[in-house]
Amino acid sequence: MGHKSVIVITGPTGVGKTGLSIELAQTLHCSIISADSRQIFKEMTIGTAAPGPEQLQRAKHYLVGTRSIFDYYSAYEYEQEAMELVSRHFQEKDYVILTGGSMMYIDAFCNGIDELPTIDQELRESLQETYQKEGLESIRRQLKMLDPDFYKQVDLKNPKRVIHALEICLMTGRPYSELRTNTKKNRPFRIIKIGLDMDRNLLHHRINQRVEQMIQEGLEQEARDLHEHKNLNSLNTVGYRELFDYFDGNISREKAIELIKRNSRRYARKQLSWFRRDKEINWFSPDSSEEVFTFVKNNIKQTGVRI
Repeated sequence: MGHKSVIVITGPTGVGKTGLSIELAQTLHCSIISADSRQIFKEMTIGTAAPGPEQLQRAKHYLVGTRSIFDYYSAYEYEQEAMELVSRHFQEKDYVILTGGSMMYIDAFCNGIDELPTIDQELRESLQETYQKEGLESIRRQLKMLDPDFYKQVDLKNPKRVIHALEICLMTGRPYSELRTNTKKNRPFRIIKIGLDMDRNLLHHRINQRVEQMIQEGLEQEARDLHEHKNLNSLNTVGYRELFDYFDGNISREKAIELIKRNSRRYARKQLSWFRRDKEINWFSPDSSEEVFTFVKNNIKQTGVRI
């Protein structure tokens, strides 16, 4: 598979990854594998801005809406599934596009995740007990002490991720981040990384507009249908969390919408600071699709792949 290439298109939420990926897929006559940890759930289409029927018709997408919010799904499983898809594509094609903004998924695909140790049941129960009695803050404090690096990148509002990372630290006596990143796997293909970014104010404006559009498309009803399952890890996410708070009578509808916008902007900042650390990413504006195509074609030519 020496001459095969995976083109990774990433960047913050709302920047325009889907549109550009579809254009590129049409130009290269290839498929798109999603790297979005929320679009994978079929019950959450509006709030995750999953590609719609028209977009799905323009380019074949994989790993969009293939799981249920009731499934346990991890970055390790994502890596296995995405790798399997890529090798299947490479039997007929020389390239495939991987697109999304989920930092853990892109990391898992590009660098690999070791299968982490199975957690001792007693440890799992004792941490659950700590969490019930003392709250998430107590777990966060321990994680910050044992693995400051992972503490900086994990979604601190996501109890499952925080607890899991602490379990690994306590089980192995080593930082979770070290176990995850020490063993970069060699991939039998080239990875070309494209990052999309734009002026901060413009990005914020786009994110706000996109939230308004989601509301118009029926996000509120989608969230209402899922409200009874609000404790599921898959639903502990921007766009749903805030509406659940409104349904529970804690905040007004206006406040919920305002918070979805704010939290989406914050998430975009977090994504950008994470992606900026990756020196392999080549940055473009989402409007410069021609430049992206030229860059990709030149890169593919160097590998001797036919276009």
